[in-house]
Amino acid sequence: MNLHEYQGKEIFAKYDLPVSKGKVVTSLDEVEQACTDIGGSRWVAKAQVHAGGRGKSGGVALCDTIEEVANFTKKWLGKRLVTYQTDKEGQLVSCILVEECTNIADELYYSAVVDRSSREVAIIASSEGGVNIEKVAKETPEKIASISLNGKDISQGDIEKICSTLKLNDTQSSQMENIIRKTVSMFFECDLSLLEINPLVIKEDGNLHCLDAKINIDSNALFRQKELQEMHDPTQEDPRESEASKYDLSYVSLDGNIGCMVNGAGLAMGTMDTIKFFKGNPANFLDVGGTATQERVAKAFKIILDDPEVKVVLVNIFGGIVRCDLIAEGIVAAIDEVGVEIPVVVRLEGNSAEKGLAILSNSSSKIQSKNSLEDAARTAVELAR
Repeated sequence: MNLHEYQGKEIFAKYDLPVSKGKVVTSLDEVEQACTDIGGSRWVAKAQVHAGGRGKSGGVALCDTIEEVANFTKKWLGKRLVTYQTDKEGQLVSCILVEECTNIADELYYSAVVDRSSREVAIIASSEGGVNIEKVAKETPEKIASISLNGKDISQGDIEKICSTLKLNDTQSSQMENIIRKTVSMFFECDLSLLEINPLVIKEDGNLHCLDAKINIDSNALFRQKELQEMHDPTQEDPRESEASKYDLSYVSLDGNIGCMVNGAGLAMGTMDTIKFFKGNPANFLDVGGTATQERVAKAFKIILDDPEVKVVLVNIFGGIVRCDLIAEGIVAAIDEVGVEIPVVVRLEGNSAEKGLAILSNSSSKIQSKNSLEDAARTAVELAR
């Protein structure tokens, strides 16, 4: 689960990390009071969406007057911001973060992330901040320090390595140690999968400051993070993905036109690869799981069909724990309920496959059954064209 910048900074503040004084506004009427409460004569207004690249897309503005803050708010509130990290539709701006202006002397990069290859938490820091860390890693890797934590703690030697890479003086190194130790504690206590401060800045007075905050929480741990779960903003997600999660369906929206319903993540990836092999484009990843019920299958089918780009649905089920006849009943129920006008190609194999195929053949729907994934994928691609 992703958090907005302002939410991330609220957590930072609880851990006593240096963040800017700011206010969140959800209407034009709140702008003047927010600027007055913050104080000063210059402010930074930031559109709040779950995506990076806001500055390059006009979603961040330095404002010299309250009127400029109001104009920015009027421009973006209720609109959709498109960045290089969003799709072509962009993400809805439901609120604006207004902050005091920070005088910056230098920009750094700092993050903590789960390294799935080593199954450890990695701390990454760079003397180049405010840019894509991937670009820095490729072009100037000597400017990056990467540390794998041994358990839930970090050694003094590793902290010194990070401070050396960032070229910090003694005072700044002491501040950096405080930031590192507190963010490491935060990472584990809040069940995070990513914590990123980009940029982590050195202010003109020489002190370190968290100018941005990006936090991702492990969704599988939300049952023990009730307070953080309340920060969930469904407006930032694909509505089909949100709906799918209610039924424990693993769904990810893509930009193709062949809807996929498969049981098993590996089989789903293989199905999409086979579609691509025949020059087609999957519209989604959807894993109905190994214990799919008729209700969940019917709901999965309706979620797929809710995508207006879908021209054909490919169902690929290998029956093991899940029974193919239950899948077939769910498909027929969904088709009857929704009134499907597009072709449906089904491949059933394994547990109760013959029963499932019989259910499909006896239905009034025009369903094409195939004996192999290759035949099913090729047929779906041809029908989509």
